[in-house]
Amino acid sequence: MSKCAQDHDIKRMKAMRRRIALQSTSCEIHRSGLFYFARALGLRTRPRVALTLRCKATSMLMLSLLAGVPFSIFGASKHTSLPQLSGYKAVRVHYGPLNKMIMSVQINGQRANLLVDTGASQLILDANAAESFGVRPSQRGLRYIRFSQINGQDLPVGYAQNLTAGSMNFGSSPVALRSSIHSDTGNGHVDGVLGLDILLGHKAVINCRTKLIFFKLDQARQMNLSSVAASEKFTRIPLRRGENGALSVPCSIHGQPARLLVDTGAFVTTFDETLFKSLGIASEPTRVSAHFASGTAQHIGAAQIKDLKIGNFKVPPEKFGVTALPNFALQQGSTRISGILGMDTLYICHAIIDLDGMNLFLK
Repeated sequence: MSKCAQDHDIKRMKAMRRRIALQSTSCEIHRSGLFYFARALGLRTRPRVALTLRCKATSMLMLSLLAGVPFSIFGASKHTSLPQLSGYKAVRVHYGPLNKMIMSVQINGQRANLLVDTGASQLILDANAAESFGVRPSQRGLRYIRFSQINGQDLPVGYAQNLTAGSMNFGSSPVALRSSIHSDTGNGHVDGVLGLDILLGHKAVINCRTKLIFFKLDQARQMNLSSVAASEKFTRIPLRRGENGALSVPCSIHGQPARLLVDTGAFVTTFDETLFKSLGIASEPTRVSAHFASGTAQHIGAAQIKDLKIGNFKVPPEKFGVTALPNFALQQGSTRISGILGMDTLYICHAIIDLDGMNLFLK
């Protein structure tokens, strides 16, 4: 490698080390970003999945109704107006580097970007960003600060007086504060994480492909997506919520049953190496490593899987990440997790995460 190329790699590595690490189980790359990772892992680089800073959405979405059923939750058109669905509010998201699903919000009237992360239990903000939004640790009495434990870490808790996204008003919310270094990279910059406390609290329906999230306003309104999903050739997979709130789905490899953590904050689907070893699946090393929010860093390998099924849905043959996943990711309450279902697979398989009916739809 030439000295110029080496210098370039060093600069890129330093830049990646400055990325914010707010995700619960999500990981960040310590090399040259998503395109390098795709090549190292032998993954196909899909323009609509592996988005760069220069990518811009060219199509917008609107709602179509089929006999009163929200058909366009499963599809998209090229109109610029947001969908209108009685009892729901639609919020648009966009993808940044490393497949980050990012929602533009306002916190106490200040603009911010939040990573939409179903692997995070609650709303988390970078401590420095939070201070600029007027969110500071809440004190109990004169001496004590309230803390929340996330992945074994005690994080101080503040309070956001108002959180909005587009025309959706989430009201006030407690916020866990994590000391991190900002990822100041244009469209990839995030100030924190939008977790399950907000997503589940408002019965969100997340369409990973059309980049829309529907939040339920009328809690009495019933919307059964299963019949429409079946007509659109989606496969329904039940979501299970563990004792600690984590979402998981059943899967199988070589007929061996397992469970996957559903994590929109993870950029790539990754399995624990012990599962692959027990199944005799060989993996190849890469020069890529991942840094988890707990502070652990692990090298990632690659392995070809031809018979992965999520529920009854057969995933197309592909190479997936393999690593020694940290214990906080593997043990979700009494549920043993064998891998993380990340945004690459969710996008490719047209995933719709229905947190009202507690189903995952794939096709």
